[in-house]
Amino acid sequence: AMVTPLTEDASGVDLDAAQRLAAHVVEHGNDMIVVSGTTGDATAGPGRRRGDPAGTVVLEHQLALPGQGLQVLGHQGADLGQVALALGLALRVVDGPSVVIGGTLVATAGIALINVLIPVVIKRSFAARIGAMTGIYTAALQGGGALGSALTPALDAVSGWRTALGAWAAVAVVALAVWLVATARPTMSIPAPPTADMADDCDRPSLLGNGMAWVITLFFGCQAFLAYVVMGWLPEVFIDGGMSKGGAGLLLGLISVIAVPVSIVIAPAAARRQEQSGWIVGLGTLGMAGVAGLAFAPGLAPLLWSVLLGLGMSVFSLALTVIALRSRDARDTARLSGMVQGIGYLLAGAGPFLFGLIHDHTG
Repeated sequence: AMVTPLTEDASGVDLDAAQRLAAHVVEHGNDMIVVSGTTGDATAGPGRRRGDPAGTVVLEHQLALPGQGLQVLGHQGADLGQVALALGLALRVVDGPSVVIGGTLVATAGIALINVLIPVVIKRSFAARIGAMTGIYTAALQGGGALGSALTPALDAVSGWRTALGAWAAVAVVALAVWLVATARPTMSIPAPPTADMADDCDRPSLLGNGMAWVITLFFGCQAFLAYVVMGWLPEVFIDGGMSKGGAGLLLGLISVIAVPVSIVIAPAAARRQEQSGWIVGLGTLGMAGVAGLAFAPGLAPLLWSVLLGLGMSVFSLALTVIALRSRDARDTARLSGMVQGIGYLLAGAGPFLFGLIHDHTG
């Protein structure tokens, strides 16, 4: 086959790579990538490369759309996600319930895209500080959520629900402006991924057959499952146990606030170690203790159960850290992040519904 030079359009998108991607999707469908642990042995077997550190996850193929597509987009994908977030938040105040739901869907689609790309951004721009930067990101995420929960009811009481919701669209626009300025600087811009071997990657095995990829995906899904249940049902559980609505709301906010300092400390500490399993098991155990307390004695020590849940939900920072640590480079991080978060959040989405069924049948 003739090799043609790579070309880019005015926006920096590699047109040749995009064409190859489109042709591959048409021919092969949504192929998946393979992740393989390596030992540094040149004869270790398919998918292993000479010199790879033991325990490293090597992504050998791509999620055709979530992975390869994000490679082509580069940081423009994060731009798109933030634009969708701002537009969705603004759309929610235009009309009634149907529009509110539609705007929320647009906004959350933007959030999903940003979340998938954040590990890629960190891997490319802060490869030596993955734990610290992931901790800062997740702490900001948790702190922002707590701030929104605290301020929105107050804004609603003062100026109505439209202003209370629309104010967060303004915050999203400011965040987008800061992001665009930061990524425009040469020292902060996200480099385009290498594309010379994209065609060769298309014929490699599937990530769906790799155990390590599924371990990371199931871990991410389980922590998100718990978070969705807690955010959706914790106040209801406390209220059913005799607590006031105000008290239940304060405890829900406490859970988010606890995760802020814990994320900043835990993520970099875990990233400095060869294995993160101990940290994950430790935080997971605390979270499950909180769940058990809520299940069997919600009114006995609600403050203690909330603290334990807050500590357990801090494992989210480790979930994102593991995605970056277990991939060789930013391109591979995009592939793994696409699978882990795509499937993981799909599993987690069933959490509130299943808990609601159990709650309705058990009281």
